[in-house]
Amino acid sequence: MTHPPPAPHISLTWTDHVTGTHGFLVVDRLVRGVSSGGLRMRQGCTLDEVAGLARGMTMKEALHFDAEDSGARYIPLGGAKGGIDFDPRVPGAYGVLVRYLRAMRPYVESVWTTGEDLGLTQDLVDRAAAEAGLVSTIQAVYPLLDDEAAARRRLADAFAVTVDGIGLDELVGGCGVAESALAALDRAGFTYGDARVSVQGLGTMGGATARFLSRAGLTVVAVADVKGTIANPAGLDVEALLAARDAYGTVDRGALRDADRELPAGAWLTADAEVLVPAAVSYAIDEVNQASVRARWVVEAANMPVLAEAEALLRERGIMVLPDVVVNSGTNAWWWWTLFGDIGADADEAFAHTRHAMRALIDRMLARAEADGCTPRAAAHAIVADRLPVMAERFGWYR
Repeated sequence: MTHPPPAPHISLTWTDHVTGTHGFLVVDRLVRGVSSGGLRMRQGCTLDEVAGLARGMTMKEALHFDAEDSGARYIPLGGAKGGIDFDPRVPGAYGVLVRYLRAMRPYVESVWTTGEDLGLTQDLVDRAAAEAGLVSTIQAVYPLLDDEAAARRRLADAFAVTVDGIGLDELVGGCGVAESALAALDRAGFTYGDARVSVQGLGTMGGATARFLSRAGLTVVAVADVKGTIANPAGLDVEALLAARDAYGTVDRGALRDADRELPAGAWLTADAEVLVPAAVSYAIDEVNQASVRARWVVEAANMPVLAEAEALLRERGIMVLPDVVVNSGTNAWWWWTLFGDIGADADEAFAHTRHAMRALIDRMLARAEADGCTPRAAAHAIVADRLPVMAERFGWYR
């Protein structure tokens, strides 16, 4: 889509009366009066960043809408995002979060469904929401449910499911990212055993992605956290690293093996790997450092990690960027598949449904890119442009 996006339905800035911290909410689009998008907390978060993420959520919802699937219960929503310009690791962060949610309570109750994003865990968001007087962070969607009580029980049961010590809610997003990468490898005829992976970020999304790619037979040769990059050309022990990380994805270096190396923070970018997974922060790859990328595929597990100028230069060098609006959309979709009853509170069913949906999306996007002679991102935008009018005709939307 080359024309400017429409103005968001809601765009506001909040100022914390205690710390002076700024927080933001952008509702890009309402579908059936409701929007969906997580809440992030990081120092340096801006309104423009949140607005871009909200537009991305509108796209993710549209991409998971299948007008021809008459049996699907999942009703697509609009896109939104929240953000707080504060370091979640410093004292006082929880108080800021509670006050933000208290200020945003009217929107959460009526139009904005939210959950964890960068810097926050779902448990922390839920605890803060309860303290702020909210019934749930997704209560705005309850009027759209056929059986609210059953739906809420189903989602609560799903959040209680663990797989090898990790919550299902922390794994489904990484399952979707990994399946996206695998689908691209399959289309290129690339053998999994010959593919090496470098991951920036070992939090919820990056950690789960590393696990699923490793279990698929790829070799994870580098991972980065806030302390730097951990690398091993022969392959890292992903399970050991996951077991040794804290709540923020930082790995205890005491868990490293003798052959594992500690490298500077930016070494993940230059790793000798076929698949590069930025899974931590936005704007990680710019027009300067993109020259150091050696991978064949960049798989955007984080939101907006590759700047547009960098993506154009990567394409000139034959490097494909699989865009965030498709790649990391699995977590959001899993919430709604579960809540609306398309799947139950079962890990195997969740992973199977996620793999099927993500592979179909990647295949559709890459086929469109080949047919139109454009980037995968442009192809994803084109698919969204096709679907939004159908959604508007069927459900209506409010700008």
